[in-house]
Amino acid sequence: MARVVVDVMLKPEILDPQGQAVQRALPRLGFEGIADVRQGKRFELEVEGPVDEAALARIHEMAETFLANTVIEDFTVRVETETEVGS
Repeated sequence: MARVVVDVMLKPEILDPQGQAVQRALPRLGFEGIADVRQGKRFELEVEGPVDEAALARIHEMAETFLANTVIEDFTVRVETETEVGS
């Protein structure tokens, strides 16, 4: 089985209150030098069979219609490699 990852993030022009709350808390916790924080969602899909162009197109359609609100969010779809799985 292959793993496909869909990362969903708010578009840059959309306010991210959760990211801002984390950013404000970091200096109080001793983490300096972080200019910005954006919070998002990560979906890991275990795919049966080969991850070919047709499978990726189907996953892209799924992300566009179900996993992301494309009015306010952007998304990326990528196949996770063996080295990434163990990281």
